This record gives sequence, C-alpha cells and structure tokens, in this order.
Amino acid sequence: MRNIKLFSFRLALTLLLTLVSISACASTSSSPSNPSLYHDFIEKMVVEHQFNRDELTTLLNKSVVKESILKAMSSPAEKRLEWHSYRNIFLKPNRINGGIKFWKENKDLLDAATEKYGVPAEIIVAIIGVETRYGGNTGSYKVLDALTTLGFHFPKRAKFFQRELEHFLLLCREEGFDPYEPKGSYAGAMGKSQFISSSYRAYAVDGDGDNKRDLWNSQADIINSVANYFSRHGWKNTDLVTQQTNVTGDAYKTLLNRSLKPKNTLKQLAEHQVQTPPNLADDTIVRLLELKQKDQSEFWLTFHNFYVITRYNHSHLYAMAVYQLGQEIKKGFINNA
Repeated sequence: MRNIKLFSFRLALTLLLTLVSISACASTSSSPSNPSLYHDFIEKMVVEHQFNRDELTTLLNKSVVKESILKAMSSPAEKRLEWHSYRNIFLKPNRINGGIKFWKENKDLLDAATEKYGVPAEIIVAIIGVETRYGGNTGSYKVLDALTTLGFHFPKRAKFFQRELEHFLLLCREEGFDPYEPKGSYAGAMGKSQFISSSYRAYAVDGDGDNKRDLWNSQADIINSVANYFSRHGWKNTDLVTQQTNVTGDAYKTLLNRSLKPKNTLKQLAEHQVQTPPNLADDTIVRLLELKQKDQSEFWLTFHNFYVITRYNHSHLYAMAVYQLGQEIKKGFINNA
C-alpha cells in the first residue's frame, strides 16, 4: 500500500513538473540567452561607442528570445493578402473617423508641418492611422527583446537587426531612455509613427522645443517627424501621387514588374494601350500598377510621391492604403469643417 502511495505521489509530481514546464514555455516564449552569442557585438559597442562591457553584457543577457517574433517575421500576414483584403483592413469608418478627429485636434501642428516640409496633412495623418490607429496600438514587445531576438536568432536578417540594436542602444543613450522600457512592434518599430531605431535617430525631430524627441507622447514631435521623413526622402510639392487608369488588350503586361520606382514614360504606356492623362507631358515618369480586386483587376499610374510613400514601408499595397485613407480623411475633414 505504501509503495502504491509513493508511486502515485511520484506520478503526480511528474505531471505537475511537466505542466509547470509547459506553462513556463507558453508564457515566456523564450529560450535562455547565450552570453557568447553577444560577444562580438558587445566588443563592437565597447570599442566604437565606449559602452561599458559589464553593463551591456548584463543588459543583453536579460533580454528574452520571443518565439512569437520569429514566427511573425518568418511569415508576415500582409504578404499573403491581395489588395481587396488589404484595403479592407485600413479603409474602415473607424479609422477614417479617427483620422478626421486627429486632424481637428492637431490642425495647427499639421498646418505648420505642411508649411515647413511641403507634405500634405492627409498623408501625415494617414501614416499615423495606418501604423498605430493614431496611437491606439504602438506595440507590446520590449524593443530590446525584439532586436536581440531578430539580431541573434533570425539568421536571414541578423546583420540588419544587429545594426538596429546598435542604433537603439545609441538612441537610448542620446535621448535618456532606459533600454528596458521602450515597447514597440515585433520588428522593433517605436511610437505612434513606428520608427525603427535608425530612422528615429536620423529623421525624428523635436517639434515642441523641449530638447527631446518623443514619438509616443508629443504630437508635435510625431507630426513633424513624419513630415521630415517624407521631406528627406524627396517628397515633391505636387498633387501627383497616383491616378486610376484603364488598359486595353494584354500588351500592358510587359510593363508590370516588381520595382516600386517609376521607370516608364507615359508615352511608353500609351504605346502599350494604357490610357494616359492628356494634361501630362509624354516624358512624365510613372509606374503601371495592377491591383487585385475580388473579381477583377484595377490599374493605377503611380508617380514619384507614391514611391516616396513606399520608403516608409516597401510595399505598394501599403502606399495605396496610405494614399486612399488620406483622401477619405481629407474629404471628411473638409465636409466637417
């Protein structure tokens, strides 16, 4: 009888330890950090940027490897979507109305940013709307965890994310951030505008004059930083972004390519039976874009400024969502003025 009780106790203990182990894996989604994994990176930061070796080693060893981040990076959902599905995510009434509200609340800041940088208010607002729903979701991952996970456990883009980790640590030192604190996306993008660390350092500006660049809480910093980003990437003060068009026959297919940058002239498009605007010069450089709706394709001419939007996110679907959301917000703002 005693042996049966002992066996039952051991069985129960084994089951309990198993459940605890499973629970721990599920809750942390991590594996133990390997100090040697960080050695070369730490030495680089010490030699090139005079970081304290012991403090940086302690910091990196406290980071957590997130399996959910690796899974998201390996199979990003947006790459599996056609335009009709992608559009429905962002062109919803609540996001349009949220943009109108954001514009009304920050009109003076947006007017000043447009005047200074030449970037339309609707583009600035739409970027913030697409990225975080005007600050409603700025990300729940610790940026330190995201960048160490991808920098040291995602070989495909390890060099890129190690550089972003380098920028993040320098950013924290420059701005006085505690590296444990900032949270962002699974790829380490931060704030209402979702700047990665290198972009934060290069393009974020102090819009409110407090000697800080706060992309979480300062609307002036956020708005001016987005405008500065577009200005620095070559936004032109013109209404030409994209126009819908029509095609005849199949000759247009030879003009379709993966490049986001406009490379064909309107004359070349016309020669391939693509309808072109009569008010634009034949040598205007454009790209022909085909977007998939549920039952048919639609065709768009994209200009230089459309390409500039893709510098924020290298996707024509993203750029079109920003443009169309911005147009809907602008329409609603004007009608409610």
